[in-house]
Amino acid sequence: MRWTPWVAAALVARLNKTSEISICVTNFVTRQPAVSAAAIASLDLLAPGRTVLGIGAGHSGTKNLGAGKSTVKEMEEQVAFTRRLLRAEEVKVGDGAAQMPWIKRPSKVFMAASHPKALEASGRVADGAFINYGLQADLVADSERLVANGIQSPNRPSDEFEIWQIAGMDCNEDGDRVRQHAGAALAFGAGYLIGDKDPLTRGVPPEHREGMLALVRSYSTRPGAQNIKLVKDLGLFDYLSRRGAVLGTPDECFEQASAARAAGVRQLMFSVSVAVDPVEAVRLFGEQVLPRLRALRN
Repeated sequence: MRWTPWVAAALVARLNKTSEISICVTNFVTRQPAVSAAAIASLDLLAPGRTVLGIGAGHSGTKNLGAGKSTVKEMEEQVAFTRRLLRAEEVKVGDGAAQMPWIKRPSKVFMAASHPKALEASGRVADGAFINYGLQADLVADSERLVANGIQSPNRPSDEFEIWQIAGMDCNEDGDRVRQHAGAALAFGAGYLIGDKDPLTRGVPPEHREGMLALVRSYSTRPGAQNIKLVKDLGLFDYLSRRGAVLGTPDECFEQASAARAAGVRQLMFSVSVAVDPVEAVRLFGEQVLPRLRALRN
């Protein structure tokens, strides 16, 4: 098990007065929806109007405890339940009822999704989506089209819904060290992306199908147990790093982030949890890459 994000989020809320603070992501298998709703509402007291509760079906956080995942139907119902609680409504729970009348404003609830049914469900019931499907133009278009299908079903205004594409990121002056270390993160992300599906149905080119199947059979969700060499041994490193990561020196990160922007990514969120040095990765990207990306908008 990894550290709890709730402690870190509370510390960030005390130190930062402007940025949104997101739990990305928890699940409704190991945490009951009302418990997470109370937690994010409590965090909002420290960071008024800046909190986001991210919800996933369950990956490493459930598998490592021997638990299963939420179904899309369960997630859809529980996200709707959580949003009602965060509006301070009284909501029936079994033979009882839950309510949090002390809430001053509702925190946003996002769904993490990469599979078609989950992407459409996020558009129907959530405030936004964290999409982990890939940064190439066809993958971005496919995933966001599915979200748009869900948004249309309840006749929701699309401008009320936020989409964040997710990618792994490691920015370091030593690009070779980054690439030597990145295999574990790429394996973990690919295992989540493919799950139990045929890789060809997940946008994987035919030449990488067998390698992806072998990866899904072999990778581990346990922290520290991932085989860093696995992705390279299977000949998948270049493909997976192009598909879902921004890795290397500041110049290389700028080129890759610029390519994602050209592919249609409008909002990009990074995971740096398995970077060589996560703090240094964030510092370098913020100081040497972000200003150049902002300049592209002018």
